[in-house]
Amino acid sequence: MSRLPFDPDFDDLPGSLPIFPLPGVLLLPGGRLPLNIFEPRYLAMIQDALLGRRLIGMVQPKAEEEEGDTGAAPVYGTGCAGRITAFQETEDGRYLITLTGLIRFDILEELAGVRGYRLVRADWSRYAGDLEAIDPPGIDRERMLEALRAYFDATGIAGDWEAIGETPNEKLITSIAMICPFEPREKQALLEAPTLEQRAEAMTAILEMAALRGAPAPDGGAARH
Repeated sequence: MSRLPFDPDFDDLPGSLPIFPLPGVLLLPGGRLPLNIFEPRYLAMIQDALLGRRLIGMVQPKAEEEEGDTGAAPVYGTGCAGRITAFQETEDGRYLITLTGLIRFDILEELAGVRGYRLVRADWSRYAGDLEAIDPPGIDRERMLEALRAYFDATGIAGDWEAIGETPNEKLITSIAMICPFEPREKQALLEAPTLEQRAEAMTAILEMAALRGAPAPDGGAARH
């Protein structure tokens, strides 16, 4: 993953982290996630983050298929911290932000909430490698692109194959995993894949299965909450 000038070093990562539970929304290290913030508790979370390290943990609720407040539901034990790298206020009281994925984390415990939003104690130790720039040679790029083409054909997505062909492996894998409308459990599996090679292998299998059964096209908009 390419480091940005203001990214924290591993030793400077905080012990606690606000979390933002959103079903079906995936953030990976190096990825960029646009968010449309309007709920009071998450407006407060963004305000507090902007006063500090600008870090927010994106997690998925486990009970995404149930009705009710997903913001209070049990969450998966692994998420990805993102840093606010773009921020805009709107006249109707919303924040439009971009989170850039930094590093994954494991949740050790949930702490007392702050101003209506949730806070966890984070363990970063398994994911120090997320901060390093890598382009591993063990990825079957040809198979992955064949699976992606079949998936796009099945879902009616028009791909810019010239641009896709020029995109490095890490950026391509991250972009596909985040943009494609995979099931929440599939997205969680991609997040938890230990290495980029294993994420590519899992994603290729998901693409192949989705192409066989057909899948909805992504809406392409910012996640709202």
